[in-house]
Amino acid sequence: MRRLLLCLLLGTSIPAYAQENPAAARLDLSLSCPGGAVIELDGRLVCEAEDSLSLLISDFEAAELRGDVYRLGQEGDREALKQLPNISLDAAAAQNSITTGFLARHAALSSTPMNSEDRLNYDLLGFVLTQRQRLAPFDMARVPFTNDSGFFNELSFVVRQTDFKTTEDYEAYAARLTRLPRYFGQAKENMRRGIRTNFTASAEILPGIQEMIDVMADTPAQSHPLYSPFKSFPDTVSEADQNRLRGLGKAALESAAIPAYRDLAKFMKDEYATAARTTAGLGASETEREYYRAVTRYFTTLDISPDEVHALGLTEVARIRGEMDAVIAETGFEGSFAEFLNFLRTDPQFYAQSREELLMHASYIAKQLDGKMPEFFATLPRLSYGVIPVPKEIEKTYTTGRYFSGNPERGQAGNYVVNTYNLPNRPLYNLAALTAHEGVPGHHMQIAIGQELKGLPKFRKSLYPNAFGEGWGLYAEKLAGEMGIYKTPYERFGQLSYEMWRACRLVVDTGLHWKGWTREEAEACFLENSALAPHNIKTEVQRYISWPGQALAYKIGELKILELRANAEAALGNDFDIRKFHDAVLSNGGIPLDILEDQIERFIFDEKQRIAQTLPASPSTP
Repeated sequence: MRRLLLCLLLGTSIPAYAQENPAAARLDLSLSCPGGAVIELDGRLVCEAEDSLSLLISDFEAAELRGDVYRLGQEGDREALKQLPNISLDAAAAQNSITTGFLARHAALSSTPMNSEDRLNYDLLGFVLTQRQRLAPFDMARVPFTNDSGFFNELSFVVRQTDFKTTEDYEAYAARLTRLPRYFGQAKENMRRGIRTNFTASAEILPGIQEMIDVMADTPAQSHPLYSPFKSFPDTVSEADQNRLRGLGKAALESAAIPAYRDLAKFMKDEYATAARTTAGLGASETEREYYRAVTRYFTTLDISPDEVHALGLTEVARIRGEMDAVIAETGFEGSFAEFLNFLRTDPQFYAQSREELLMHASYIAKQLDGKMPEFFATLPRLSYGVIPVPKEIEKTYTTGRYFSGNPERGQAGNYVVNTYNLPNRPLYNLAALTAHEGVPGHHMQIAIGQELKGLPKFRKSLYPNAFGEGWGLYAEKLAGEMGIYKTPYERFGQLSYEMWRACRLVVDTGLHWKGWTREEAEACFLENSALAPHNIKTEVQRYISWPGQALAYKIGELKILELRANAEAALGNDFDIRKFHDAVLSNGGIPLDILEDQIERFIFDEKQRIAQTLPASPSTP
């Protein structure tokens, strides 16, 4: 059937926009038009084509690639390697128009007959597009950073994912460095728009941001973190070219990158800090409250209210506290809960004496987990992962640990990243739970399996709904107990402390951004109920202040996975196979929780059918 789609771009009519810039209008419309079939009809640009799900997905993925200079560069586009993203307001408006066009095409295909695989692809593409449309009205570019990451240190992460094999790779990177003034300029314009509209970051998190930017502004070129690629070269680059490229990198930093950081440091200190919001959380206006409702739905992938999340968090805090009390009794400790926490936070036996020792402990736990994986998973990823420290230029305000994705197509391993800064605040009794979360069976397992799935559209291989991915990471911490990884009551208490950490997140995030809590009120939940070190608590609360809603994903996702596992165990009884269940959870890559529930219901149905077919036939009666 022929379909005619009339699209609006950038919030204006097609004729007006086309008159101003017809080539750009045609290009923007072509990105969300089936096969790029744009024609002019009665003075209007229209999209006229036969559409299909496969064509919609193909066009969507092509548009995604065109809009991602980092990925374009990784996939061989030499010009893209020289560029930084366009984060201007016009670029955001164009992207929103493209999303609207894709959503119109998606809706038009809703009644098309599809098999189960196509229907899942259709539903997941709809999820991606709807999620973007849900947040687009709130202009989140006005606050382009969290407490530890943002546009100002983005390139530090990109460099670690960039190949440096030829002289052209180094030349392109030097050119990319010269684009930092333009990139930072766009970020500043976005933040100025935030100042004008009273939508800014909290002053609570700015000292750490300022410190990171100051370091990048004050470090000489050849000691600068962004100079690191020029410190080593493959043998294929001649000595003469190495000297030339070092000079090129130094010049790019001195003429463009470092001045951009100095200008940004001044802007943050003189202009932004004085205008930042004075409260820790959102909620000062109805617009902010509507924004928080939206991010609650976005990060949980469920239709749930902030009040419901808060109540659930309080219930979980009470439940976990009871389990913690039981473990304390098992240790034989005589004293109050607070005294036990003080014992854990201060006794030297629970702390590494060097950065290297902490990394060795983490690596040993990771290998123990590796050895247990086949007992709990039928499908394992081929991609390996390493254990590395958090880069020193960001470690002071960075979280306890994180997973950096690998890339099987480019031969890059994943990495479990451990923060080795401030060792008296990095207790070993938490390390097993952290390792299970970030490595296997947690993020590395889930993400690498998704990357290696065959026959899926490319957009699904990197799809990461927060409630699914982070919920799986928290579930992995509990699963590590079944694997026998927690050897002592202190490590089991550490796992419960980490679970309490995520339960408190439900209470604290909604407290800050929905109920008007202060930073001190937020920190109290962790100080009073978990064994997290004070430095970690401070850093974590800064994270929640800077990233509304994201902290809700973990516990919400874990509880859903546990609920679905309980359903499968009850339905299948002795025929329940934990390896098959885990494969069923992970076999579709990242998916929202409602779709996960549908998939596990299908898994239970299929397993019952399989079991029924293997049962011996009943003897006939005379």
